[in-house]
Amino acid sequence: MSGRAAGGTAGKVRIAVVFGGRSAEHSISCVSAGSVIAALDPDRYEIVRVGITSDGRWVLADPDQPLAITDGKLPEVTGGTAVALVGDPAGRGFALLEPGAAIGPALTGVDVVFPVLHGAYGEDGTIQGLLEMAGLPYVGSGVFASAASMDKEFTKKLLAAAGLPQGDHVVLRDATGAVRPDPDLLDEAARERLGLPVFVKPSRAGSSIGITKVTDWAQFPEAVATAAAVDPKVVVEASVPGREIECGVLAGVGGGVPEASLPAEIRLRPGVDWYDFAAKYLDDSVDFDVPADLPAEQTAAVQEASVRAYQALDCRGLARVDFFLGTGSDGRDRLVINEVNTMPGFTPISMFPRMWAASGVSYPELVDRLVRSALDGGSRAGR
Repeated sequence: MSGRAAGGTAGKVRIAVVFGGRSAEHSISCVSAGSVIAALDPDRYEIVRVGITSDGRWVLADPDQPLAITDGKLPEVTGGTAVALVGDPAGRGFALLEPGAAIGPALTGVDVVFPVLHGAYGEDGTIQGLLEMAGLPYVGSGVFASAASMDKEFTKKLLAAAGLPQGDHVVLRDATGAVRPDPDLLDEAARERLGLPVFVKPSRAGSSIGITKVTDWAQFPEAVATAAAVDPKVVVEASVPGREIECGVLAGVGGGVPEASLPAEIRLRPGVDWYDFAAKYLDDSVDFDVPADLPAEQTAAVQEASVRAYQALDCRGLARVDFFLGTGSDGRDRLVINEVNTMPGFTPISMFPRMWAASGVSYPELVDRLVRSALDGGSRAGR
């Protein structure tokens, strides 16, 4: 493995897995991190577990910190030894904040960081900026791609500029251009154009948190308030009929052309209205076809559009691209990009690792490839 020399014991690569965080996706980050840690070969990697509590405290987490959903209970980072990221690149990692505690080599010899963080303060360019300042290689996209992909408004703008199809949508702004979560800002003309149902979403969030499917305009004010509780920028999207298709993208080996996985399909079971948080993580209410039952030409179209989206947003390392696949008014296939996720879920049921497993890349191989790409400079290219 190229990159900086291994700082771990016995020549192992010392990897700091950072999880938890201040976003509403705190618990899902913990579950993802548990799966990543389990996949790291202990003969090759020395793991430093860094948890971020819901209120933003960084801690050296205990090895027995629960990182799985057990009997419907979501895990969370609750405590540990206080640490901080060292901003000076010469520090190469973290410092203990406990009074009188000595900084040990396990914290100051970090080779690479895997920020398994979903949502705000983790997937939006914030921690990426910290890691750039600290001079630490990290898995995943850089500051710009992370921020642009996290914000649904600017994801749509960049993808549209690259000629990739988007669904109709409105961002709630007043006459001055200021973002305001005021339901009255969606005028009658916009309502007529969007039609019903619409999906009301926080612009900068994931895991379907804060999203409401509105089937009657009387529900709209409450839906806006629900989204605004997560993020003050609210996006209203027209419903796009079609099959829900996802595809994974990985940086090419050795800096080569990015590669797309076989696509997968999410199928809702009867009685399930849409793919919300409970359907994703808590209820047994969806079926996954991995790979999706698509003809070769549709598979190729999804893969091509996925790589184009990855490149349009200047992603690095990995991404998951979500689509709706339907039929246009002309009878031809209509492929619409819903969103791009630069740090997709790594839970046991997450689509990203499952798609790559179906494509011949096992979970341990996937994690190893991501770490290798970061060490080879993938996360810092094109800054």
